Order: sequence, then structure tokens, then C-alpha cells
Amino acid sequence: MTRLSRLLPVPALAAVLLALPVSPAQANHDEDHHCTPDTRGALGERWPLGSGDDGQDVRVLQDFLNQLGDDLSIDGQFGPVTKEAVDGWKSAAGREQDGRMTCGDIRVLREAIAGVPEEGGDDEGPTPGDAPRGEQARLTEDGLAVAPAGAPEKVKQIIAAGNEIATKPYEYGGGHGGNWDDDGYDCSGSVSYALYKAGLMESSMPSGGFMDWEQPGEGDWVTVYAHEGHMYMVVAGLRFDTSGREGTGDSRWQEEMRDPDAYEVRHLEGL
Repeated sequence: MTRLSRLLPVPALAAVLLALPVSPAQANHDEDHHCTPDTRGALGERWPLGSGDDGQDVRVLQDFLNQLGDDLSIDGQFGPVTKEAVDGWKSAAGREQDGRMTCGDIRVLREAIAGVPEEGGDDEGPTPGDAPRGEQARLTEDGLAVAPAGAPEKVKQIIAAGNEIATKPYEYGGGHGGNWDDDGYDCSGSVSYALYKAGLMESSMPSGGFMDWEQPGEGDWVTVYAHEGHMYMVVAGLRFDTSGREGTGDSRWQEEMRDPDAYEVRHLEGL
């Protein structure tokens, strides 16, 4: 028993302890304590990430840091240069600079990435009409997609479901855990929602789960692009993506394509 606990009754002692300041390290620890497997699985299956770690999750981390202004070699090695970049980002984000990525850090980083606009241009990948081989959907001024008249019924259902959440905010982990009616949706939660509403999925999956989903290659109407850290889909020539949202109602539906080279390409048989 401490001297403080001997001097104070239990209610008063509790009040004193609750009033004590919380250090950044303790705050990060508390965030990790509440981290679920679904939350940490989107960037990798382990946390924290730190010096000496290697693998696909480190590659995704390096890619994300590059999108925020760094110039790292995406080699999957968490070495001194990556550690310096991590601490640089954490300093700018007001987080503890300890040279590692906790679950809470990963969540904040992904939220930052969701707000990074995509660079347009002819060299950014295929044009909208090149993505599927079916007819082209149309994007309205409000950021909603209009399905082609000749599209299969399932494609129309995917587009209708995507319109329901097209302008909802990005929320890391949103749309997972069986909660389809969420306040916001992350990248895989958004795609899962649209496919579920069209009767093409029974439950949501993280980005990595789509890497070997259904059939390889592009579809005629619907193509899914996925790696461990991010995913999106192209439906009737429109990109449905939480990244790059700007203009046109801040919608997930976008006409600009992105470079698909880093992604596994999958499609549904018949679509």
C-alpha cells in the first residue's frame, strides 16, 4: 500500500488518479489496448512495426509515407531511413516519436492517406473507358453514378448501392464487423457494402482478402483492384474509391483512373 492510498479514502484516491496527466506513450498504449484484429489487419497482421521488421506491411507503410511527401525506397525493410520517416510523420501528426508504428499510429496514417488527392494525367493509368469492356456509366454533378441502360441487373444494383454511401465520410474500420449501416466506410468496407447490397457477398473483407477473391484479371463490367493496404473497384468505367475524392460532391465515384500496377486484379465470373 502506498503512502497516498493510506492517506486518502477510496473515492478521493480514485479522483486523484483520474486527474493525473496521461503521457503520449500511455495514450498510444491505450489505443493499442483497444485495437481489434480487424483494425490492425488492413495494414498488416502485426503491431507495432519497428526497426528490423520486414514484409508486405512495411512496403505498404513506405508507400503511404511516400504519398505524404517522403521519398523512400519501397523495399519492405524497416531500417534507419524508414524509422526517420516514421518519426518525421509522427512529429507532424502530434504523436510520440518512438520510431515505431502502433495500431493507433496506423489508424491515423490511413485517415491521412484517405484525404490525399490523386494526381491526374494521361500517364496515371488507363482511361475510364479502358477499364471495363461493357458500356460506360455516367457521373452526375452530385457525384452519383448512372448505370448504362444495357448493363446487367447486378451491375445496376452495385451502382445503386454505391450511390447510397458515395459521399459518406471515410472512417477506418467502417463497414466491417457486420455493421452495414455505418456512419462512414473505409476502402474495403465501401466495396464490400456495394457488393453485399447487390447480393454478391455475404460479409465484408479487408483489402488483403480481395487479393485472391473470385477470378483473376479484369471483368467486362466490374473489376476489383486490391493489395494489403488499399483497394478500389471500377464499375462500368467509373472508379469507386475512398482515395482521391475531390470535386463532384466529394464522391467515391470518380472518372479518373489510377495506376493499377501495384494491385491484384480480380473480377466476378459473368461480370
